[in-house]
Amino acid sequence: MRDLGKVLESHPVKASAACRIDCGGTLDIKAFYYPLRHLSPCTLNIALNLKTQVRLLPYESGLVKVSSQGFDSEVHAADSAPFDSPLGLMFAVTTYFGVEGIHVDIVSESPPKSALGGSSSALVALIGALSMCLDGKINQEKTVITAHAIEESVAGIPCGLQDQLAAAYGGVHAWYWPSDTTDTPFRGREVLSKADYDTLEKHLLIAYCGIPHESKDINGEWLQQFIKGNKRHLWAEIVTTTKTFVKALSVKDWASAVHAMNREVEIRKEITPHVFDEMGHALLDSALANNCGARFAGAGGGGCLWALGMEDDINGLKPAWEDILKEREGATILKAGINPRGLEVV
Repeated sequence: MRDLGKVLESHPVKASAACRIDCGGTLDIKAFYYPLRHLSPCTLNIALNLKTQVRLLPYESGLVKVSSQGFDSEVHAADSAPFDSPLGLMFAVTTYFGVEGIHVDIVSESPPKSALGGSSSALVALIGALSMCLDGKINQEKTVITAHAIEESVAGIPCGLQDQLAAAYGGVHAWYWPSDTTDTPFRGREVLSKADYDTLEKHLLIAYCGIPHESKDINGEWLQQFIKGNKRHLWAEIVTTTKTFVKALSVKDWASAVHAMNREVEIRKEITPHVFDEMGHALLDSALANNCGARFAGAGGGGCLWALGMEDDINGLKPAWEDILKEREGATILKAGINPRGLEVV
């Protein structure tokens, strides 16, 4: 184990990474994209300036401390830290890097378990901070692959790549998944340039429903259905619909993007009717009544919803959503723009 306490006393390290909203999620899992490879599946994500920040501070030799808002702090011996605790992913990273004598302090600008990929962005930020501290440099692709490998190994279930990609690269991207096991693990295409971000932000609305989500529950259900062959044809349609959404968004054809977005959600509801809770259904119905599209973030089941529409329609939807969100403590509209940079280390 390498003791970083002395190094961090003179030079604490801080890193941040982006959260995201998405369309076409779950297609970033191998169990889906290899069988569907003839359709060239992709996932669209929009990185948000709701950042997850990680600070590396000095701590007692032989130990690692991790603290994060919304969780009890944990301190463990560096060589025997558990990976199955609420903050176990962070200890899995420090063990992978073989470090001790550090305090990992995590501050998230997004609500806990909001389905915006916060745990993955914390992982990416921590890997970036440790890479800078140990090697003096970061590599986005290596950071993404490392974060995904650690998260999947600790979770014990198949995990996607889109959260780590949005966290590391930022911006608005379509990520295309390999059709062959020898291909690179992802290929990205910028859907909108930085010059278009201000415009896109006027067409977006993001709401937190006030309750946390558990993505593994719904993702696990989708995975088991797909493996058994149930409703697999609907996932093929999700691929087609997601690609239609990406094409429409790239040319700022808001009406076509809204139509594709709503169709993708209709299919998801057919596969798993409980992907929206009661408040989620109310927000969705309100969006449709205001000529907007609305979609759950991540795997749904709580967390956040996001809407897309013409600027006037989004402006009309906002007060309607605010009225609905008043019904639950903690539910609110999130003030979020687009993060162009992704992972940053100072």
